Amino acid sequence: MAKRCEVCGKGPQFGNNVSHANNRTPRVFNPNLQSIRVKTPQGNAIRMKVCTSCIKAGKVAKAA
Repeated sequence: MAKRCEVCGKGPQFGNNVSHANNRTPRVFNPNLQSIRVKTPQGNAIRMKVCTSCIKAGKVAKAA
């Protein structure tokens, strides 16, 4: 499954590991995704992959 937030669209970013000798090797920074039950406007609950920054900001309402 894609490593992408279903609310804000945040996905993987790419960078480098940098060693003490300044050697550079590629690496991936993945977002912190959590699979949570989200309440929809219709009142039912669906499971979504949401990043923790969206959960903290209150962009989704957790289902009880």
